[in-house]
Amino acid sequence: MENQDINEENINKQEENNTQTEATAQENVTETPTPEELLAVEKDRYIRLYAEFENYKKRTSKEKMEFFQYANQDMMISMLGILDDFERALKEIAKNGNEADLQGVELIYNKFKNKLTEKGLKTMEVKAGDNFDVDFHEAITQIPAPSEELKGKIVDVIETGYTLGDKVIRFAKVVTGN
Repeated sequence: MENQDINEENINKQEENNTQTEATAQENVTETPTPEELLAVEKDRYIRLYAEFENYKKRTSKEKMEFFQYANQDMMISMLGILDDFERALKEIAKNGNEADLQGVELIYNKFKNKLTEKGLKTMEVKAGDNFDVDFHEAITQIPAPSEELKGKIVDVIETGYTLGDKVIRFAKVVTGN
């Protein structure tokens, strides 16, 4: 009896193996892709690779433009001190100097400022009474507001702020009212 049980087990195992082999063979027959399917897969891969490359080109182009736009940022920041000195000199010459000196310094100042403007430097327009904005202004101190409408607003501008492109390179230094 024992031999018969073993033989039956072997026969059952062989039948299972045959069934699995047949199922695998049938799967292989149905899984073999047609040339059209292979072409569609490769075309999809090509389109994705092309799109990825286009995105790479756009990204590197944008990074390059940003680099060139902000490459001279350090130089611009160092020139702001000279621009401030020109403005102070113009005020003093206007008070004490003669008209010829004032015109000469104004000419140099305007030429210098125009060159910096050509390179992307912009002056922030800030005046007393504007709302205080931490994205563009730096509060140096607070004083009691001279009037009720100046509470929480800019009372005085100490130093002009500048932007290079869309980026703030020097915040406007202001006095606020409380």
